[in-house]
Amino acid sequence: MLLSNPNVQRCAYPAPLRQLLNVDAARESRHWLAGWQGQFAGTSPLRALPQLARQLGVGHIHLKDEASRSPLASFKVLGAPVALLRLIRRHWPDAGFEPAELLAGRHAAQLKDWVVISATDGNHGRALAAAAQSVGCRCVIVLHAQVSPEREAPIAALGAEIVRITGNYDASVHEAARLAAMHGWQVVSDTSYPGYEDVPRDVMQGYAVIAHELWPAERLQGPDYSHVILQGGVGGFAAGVLSYFWERLGARRPVFVVVEPQQADCLYQSALHGRPTATAGTVDSVMAGLACGEASPLAWRFLQPGIDHFMTVSDAQAVQAMGVLARGDAGDVPVLSGESGAAGLAALQAQAASAAWRAQVGLDATSRVLLVSTEGATAPALYTALTGCTPAQVLQAQADWVARPAAGPTVLG
Repeated sequence: MLLSNPNVQRCAYPAPLRQLLNVDAARESRHWLAGWQGQFAGTSPLRALPQLARQLGVGHIHLKDEASRSPLASFKVLGAPVALLRLIRRHWPDAGFEPAELLAGRHAAQLKDWVVISATDGNHGRALAAAAQSVGCRCVIVLHAQVSPEREAPIAALGAEIVRITGNYDASVHEAARLAAMHGWQVVSDTSYPGYEDVPRDVMQGYAVIAHELWPAERLQGPDYSHVILQGGVGGFAAGVLSYFWERLGARRPVFVVVEPQQADCLYQSALHGRPTATAGTVDSVMAGLACGEASPLAWRFLQPGIDHFMTVSDAQAVQAMGVLARGDAGDVPVLSGESGAAGLAALQAQAASAAWRAQVGLDATSRVLLVSTEGATAPALYTALTGCTPAQVLQAQADWVARPAAGPTVLG
């Protein structure tokens, strides 16, 4: 399904939104993370996919590959760690804690009895656990019934204490809040709710680093994209990236499209009803990172006026897009993109295949499209089962393609 947003605004970035998310804080977040040894490898690659663009009838496709940024293999390395650093500095305003010293564990003795907690579908909890391990505080992660043991294991390996519940993601968010209130712990969530906005704002601000990296100093005007397709979830990722483009480009910002699973379409429903609205779907999707039933009210403040179109894709469409990227089917560089990571390509393929949808979003042979592969193979066994390729095979094919670009696609399987 594809819905054009009747409430979108083409204007300068509103001052109330700038007070929440802004370019300066994104730049600061990137600086803080740059020295995180072992977990932050640097700027994520921007991969050109010219052959795929030709197949889909658009001018250019660029894909920001977040799987290559960090051993955590997802964009979440930009959110929870930044939020944790800001939370610690707010909690001890007079301590003079520097982010680099915190991430190096130099204040672990003071933080060892301080506890942070969050719900997760996998990637957010893994990033928070890694940051907590580095700074030396305790971390509790609440997992819902659909989180696989394969996604749980790397979180536990980072020292997090695991709490299991029988409900879905939204139930795990409520359980994390309940446990925090009971024990005096600190919630580090990527979704907001009444009375809880500071930390989700900081998480969203971290996500803006992705857009910040597209603006090198020598290109002050920024990248010339006509369309940006972003994954939905609770909305924080899309809001973070949108905010940066909007502040830098104002009314000239690209057309923004948000994509969600058909059965977890809380943002689509919110756009349809004009207010944050829960999905009526089952929420259970192979796109685990996007399997969210309730929109973040804080993120919605950005998405309602800033997103041009909301759409949904099926699990089958996402899996097919994973394979296209893994194999480099069109002749472009193979990309290791997980179930949620490939959702943006699935959305673009669906738009490109429909004359009506192409016209609705303004896609043509001159369009310049930005996609973000938000994760790699964060569940390797599932990835292999869905694509028929192991993560190692895809990465080797990618390395071979980069070394011999004229040789064409590498056959996998």
